[in-house]
Amino acid sequence: MSSPNTQGESWSTASSLISAGLARSSSMMGSIRTYGLTSLATVRVNKEALRVKLLIPQHIRLAMVDSIKNKDVDGGDRHFDLVTSETITCPEAPMIVFINSRSGGRQGPDLKDRLLELLSEEQILDLQEMDPNDFVRNGLGCLEKHANNGDACAKEIREKIRVVVAGGDGTVGWVLGCLAGLHKTSQEPVPPVAIIPLGTGNDLARSFGWVKIVLLLTGLMLSSVCFYYLLDSCSGCSPQVSAFPFSWKSLSKRILHRAANGPICRLDSWQVTLEMPASKAVDLPHTLKPTEVCEVDQGSEPDEEAPQKVKCYEGVFYNYFSIGMDAQVAYGFHSLRNEKPHLAQGPISNKIIYSGYGCSQGWFLTPCTSDPTLRGLKNILRIHIQKVNSTEWVQVPIHKSVRAIVALNLHNYGSGRNPWGNLRQEYLDKKGFVVANVDDGLLEIFGLKQGWHASFVMADLISAKHMAQATAIRMELRGGEWKDSFMQMDGEPWKQNLSKKNSTTVEIKRTPYQSAMISGE
Repeated sequence: MSSPNTQGESWSTASSLISAGLARSSSMMGSIRTYGLTSLATVRVNKEALRVKLLIPQHIRLAMVDSIKNKDVDGGDRHFDLVTSETITCPEAPMIVFINSRSGGRQGPDLKDRLLELLSEEQILDLQEMDPNDFVRNGLGCLEKHANNGDACAKEIREKIRVVVAGGDGTVGWVLGCLAGLHKTSQEPVPPVAIIPLGTGNDLARSFGWVKIVLLLTGLMLSSVCFYYLLDSCSGCSPQVSAFPFSWKSLSKRILHRAANGPICRLDSWQVTLEMPASKAVDLPHTLKPTEVCEVDQGSEPDEEAPQKVKCYEGVFYNYFSIGMDAQVAYGFHSLRNEKPHLAQGPISNKIIYSGYGCSQGWFLTPCTSDPTLRGLKNILRIHIQKVNSTEWVQVPIHKSVRAIVALNLHNYGSGRNPWGNLRQEYLDKKGFVVANVDDGLLEIFGLKQGWHASFVMADLISAKHMAQATAIRMELRGGEWKDSFMQMDGEPWKQNLSKKNSTTVEIKRTPYQSAMISGE
């Protein structure tokens, strides 16, 4: 039995730790109020009421899944034929969740289990097992067919359906690109998209407030975890980790609640056309598809000697396109992760490996045996842009020290950094710039020098080297001293072989439509 003194010391310690726990919780709530998310963090979301709001009627969701599996809009007709009740309640916010079970280390499967408590299995689509294009063509096509045949519930669901993507920026971009096909075929409305961030950078999710929600809710729960842990430790009990409140259970419930009620914003999307000599073989990411018709504008200064045959590829990005050293580091990281996936089990380990690879590539220390000027993009690259209300191509000078150039659409780059910066109005007027927005039809073009400069930029100590704002960009690359260069588009990098004789051309223009995004703010 404990002595009175021992018990007194335990209660004294417990009192101190409880006070600290309460202070920590108070601090966390203060942060949540600062971000304006008090209502989201403290509101009690009724699980059953939310499920009713999101759940698609059984015969409709089964018909959609069969249509997707059979790749045929008629593939699920039998489920409509079996319906006998005329009183079918349509959900207020019908929802489909795409989940990349490989994103975020081991988080995907855990999240999927939690989502099944709120949605049916047919409403959670694993991107490792199906292509979102099949959902667009056949799943939504099934709804449209029966809506046109007079099914009121199918019509209402097609008009109200919302999509949630659980994954990283690459996964979100993939789904957005598939949904964009609805614009081309005039199948509107296009479902708006919310994000559950599972990637490494999550810059798309950050730009629309979804990372902020996860961090604040997670922080609130972790504060509670520490409090319960300290209380159990002081009372002499063995703390039960499985009883801690931190899990995807509460997070998924609140995120889906926000996805069902959040306002809709707009996001510019940008088409990339890549033209290269046919003799060059390149292993490109899945976001770039071959095309027979190459619609590259020849308005700028043409190649002195055009190749007889060229290859053309097209793709769309939403966050950024970059060329140079940052893409080389990303390429090395992706190659290492593919070779040794056990090393990359989550965002933190990914960033550690990424940083280490950046140091090993010489971005921070140019070898004395090479001429530092040879590493500048000026040696292989010419950039022309079009400005607002102009079709004239204007050349943009490249400083000899710039080793990476980024065309940025969002406010976030490299896990939430803002390299363009929050610029004063006097500086904007002097440079002829405007305040950057995700739906303004402009790309911000900036340069990064050596790794130290990039590090200060990413630490928000300085801004990047501002080069231009543009409605269209044309990049022409020719080998010279370099046999290849590196490029990346929304985090998908590749090595681009170069020719000394002929140019490789990258042209970027805004698509005529915008993506619909659900705000988490």
